[in-house]
Amino acid sequence: MSTDTGPPAKMQKVDGPIEVSEGDQSQDFDADTQKALEDIDACQNDIDVLNEKASEEILKVEQKYNKLRKPYFDQRNELIKKIPNFWVTAFVNHPQISAILDEEEEECLHYLNMVEVEEFEDIKSGYRINFTFSSNPYFNNSYMSKEFHLATTGDPASKSTKVDWKDNMDLTKRAQAQIPNRKRRHGFSRTFFHWFQDNADPSADDIAEVIKDDMWPNPLQYYLAPDIEVGENGVGDHDDENEDSVVVLGDDDDDDDELDDDEEVYQIDDDDDDDELDETNGLGETIDSVEDEDEDDDDVEVLGEEDDDDDDVEAVEPDEGETKGE
Repeated sequence: MSTDTGPPAKMQKVDGPIEVSEGDQSQDFDADTQKALEDIDACQNDIDVLNEKASEEILKVEQKYNKLRKPYFDQRNELIKKIPNFWVTAFVNHPQISAILDEEEEECLHYLNMVEVEEFEDIKSGYRINFTFSSNPYFNNSYMSKEFHLATTGDPASKSTKVDWKDNMDLTKRAQAQIPNRKRRHGFSRTFFHWFQDNADPSADDIAEVIKDDMWPNPLQYYLAPDIEVGENGVGDHDDENEDSVVVLGDDDDDDDELDDDEEVYQIDDDDDDDELDETNGLGETIDSVEDEDEDDDDVEVLGEEDDDDDDVEAVEPDEGETKGE
């Protein structure tokens, strides 16, 4: 179809005809397809307008609830201060954060008293992660923050407080001097303080996102992580159930004479005292069959005694014959 057959309406909404290119060839849409595409485009525009309105309303709701949550976050921080080493324990128990902690940094974070995520009022422009430290042998800072915001170009940007390291206590230099056994990034070993000072690619800052969206909303779950894992996996309960439902009979056990129906037997005692079982003797034979075998053994012994008596009778029979002959 030639390029001059399209309806006039087509040229009003798009710059030139919509074409599908295949190599060096191009093809115009027919009138019906062109009309359908234009209608879809108009429908999509309406959807985009609604999405923008939804985003604006969602931001207003988030702003409202951020203000409502703020006093509870403050109260939680005050309570956390009463628990020694709360934040370092939560960090060590978190899989992503612990992956970038080396031993010296872990020691340093024992002086970390408070972590706080502060979202900007309009939310969409960025947030700030604040760290408060007590006096420590590593640096002079009592407060440090890392901020994420939109640059004037509209691209994500970040900046962080300069760490005022004490003499010979720069943990980033110590980490570089060592031979770390962890993933390397930007040519050096990635550690917690390397992350804090690294502002090269804020759009790919996974640790900041983890702290903001996972650690900060509920740090208690990571402080209690080992206990929670035991409870969820039911390790303790599982062991108790096994102790109740599985019985191993030892050679010296004299009290395990009767078993419940749901108990399993892994070893059979040879003691004569353990003669009575409810279900099986562990060899796939019922107790009745075992008792029958015992009874059969008794019968054999009785028959043996009768055979001895018969022998005595046969020995007497010649005398009887002689008597009859007489």
